[in-house]
Amino acid sequence: MSSIDLGPLRLQLIWNRLIGLVEEQAQTLIRTAFSQAVRESGDLSAGVFDRRGRMVAQAITGTPGHVNSMAVSITKFLDRYPIDTMKPGDVYITNDPWLSVGHYHDVTVATPAFHRGRPVAIFANTIHIIDMGGRGFGPDARQVFEEGINIPILKLAREGVLNEDLLEMLRTNVREPIQMEGDLHSQLACNGDAARRLGLMLTEFDLADLEAVSDHIVRQTEAALRARIAALPQGSVEGILTVDGYDDPITLKARLTVAGGEIHVDYDGTSAVSPYGINVVMNFTTAYTVFGINCIVAPDIPCNAGSLAPIHVTAPENTIVNVQRPYPVSARHTIGQMLPDLMFGCLTQILPDRVPAEGAGTMWNPMMRGGPSAIDPAVARTTRRFTRNFDTILFNCGGTGARPTKDGLHTTAFPSGVRTVPAEAVENTTPMIVWRKEFREGSAGAGRWRGGVGQVLEIACEDDAPFSVAAMFERTKFAARGFHGGQDGAAGIARLQSGSALRGKGRQSIPDGDRLHIELPGGAGWGDAFAREPWRVAEDVADGIVTREAAARDYGVVVDEDGRVDEDATRRMRKAGRGKTR
Repeated sequence: MSSIDLGPLRLQLIWNRLIGLVEEQAQTLIRTAFSQAVRESGDLSAGVFDRRGRMVAQAITGTPGHVNSMAVSITKFLDRYPIDTMKPGDVYITNDPWLSVGHYHDVTVATPAFHRGRPVAIFANTIHIIDMGGRGFGPDARQVFEEGINIPILKLAREGVLNEDLLEMLRTNVREPIQMEGDLHSQLACNGDAARRLGLMLTEFDLADLEAVSDHIVRQTEAALRARIAALPQGSVEGILTVDGYDDPITLKARLTVAGGEIHVDYDGTSAVSPYGINVVMNFTTAYTVFGINCIVAPDIPCNAGSLAPIHVTAPENTIVNVQRPYPVSARHTIGQMLPDLMFGCLTQILPDRVPAEGAGTMWNPMMRGGPSAIDPAVARTTRRFTRNFDTILFNCGGTGARPTKDGLHTTAFPSGVRTVPAEAVENTTPMIVWRKEFREGSAGAGRWRGGVGQVLEIACEDDAPFSVAAMFERTKFAARGFHGGQDGAAGIARLQSGSALRGKGRQSIPDGDRLHIELPGGAGWGDAFAREPWRVAEDVADGIVTREAAARDYGVVVDEDGRVDEDATRRMRKAGRGKTR
């Protein structure tokens, strides 16, 4: 460890450099990735870890499900390969759901950084690779073995030489080998570049290693979060959230206890493991639980090992949020991304003026596949129009819940942070056509503060050829709930353009001449809708967010055909409405 003085100014400069360094790591991933999921949507994470495997800093770009899971998984790399046995040019890899980020499609690559001949840190990143073999991304498998190829913690490179045996095995078992291998090289490149930049930074600040810096960062972060928690009302609250599940509804139940400077979350009472691939491993459960809590308690405190330490998450084994092998986990995000809303339901009981209403939660990401073998044989027999073989994914977002002082956000990626793939990119790289993409009028829950709206999409193949879609949709049965008198958002809808309903989960075929039609859920409202200023309601009508009929029914606001508020009629309607139970 360097004996150089690490005063407050120097430490702040080093911290700023570390944040810039890991963000450049993430941007290198985006610039060099082959797959749209990374290049266009930012379905990734990147961070730097100290010699003990503690996360020191993470990139701003990325998704909390990845990075907070990765914060736990790097210690597992070090258990398998102790840091002092690592050599320059070594690179490590895994996609084991229980060792990393929760399903086979999220691949973690870790690279030791050397300075003055000694390993001083580890740079790691996780990205979503479109195809990792097996059934492909979707909820239909009955065992994890069906879902793809499992990469235990192995060396992807040894002293700068790629593990060609491993790469050949992967190429042979996936549908998109060029894309998969290109993404792996992107992961190698971004870690290597970050490691080189760290060496330059340590030289510039005359540091032998990162240990004193990481100790300070983790200690300060943990102290700050413990102070925030200690200032909260003490005690326990419970929350329950019911979600669609695969065939049957799933109950998510949590008991959140604030005690001193720590928070304990226990998922006892949550539904048992599912026979389908919507189960969640504990790493992923912890990631989104901690994220949901810190969004409210400490949104301005950096996310690293220090901000994770005071929050403890437990769940009985083989509940749906703590699944054990060999249960399937491919679509674990459908449950995991609902956990922040469950945390909001707990926290609003003790911090009513700080917590948003529920939102769409789980992103809607239809995994689409084309070609003769991709669709149901009964559908294939009725057509001769087929596209080339392809696999692609389209990330889409509904509305967020209204906030205590602001409206919800439209079609915003919360809590995932994963952006949608632009229609132009989809159409340029696949035979898919996005025929319709627009705000979903009337989907936002009414309230003093209005929820965010969802969106409507219609998607088809060229020449309306058949294709299949692995549906992983949530909130089609149970809409986002309003808080403090706010109204619920609209539930989601999945159907064919011709009108037939589709299941919310599972692979299904879109027949010849038809299209996939989806309407994403809206966020719920916050507070009494009759307390919303009439001019805000009129603006919502003008923007196509609220219909004139809904303005009168839900808000007691009469908007004329010219878009102006009829103040007398509004006053009468609101006076009459306050005498009723709405």
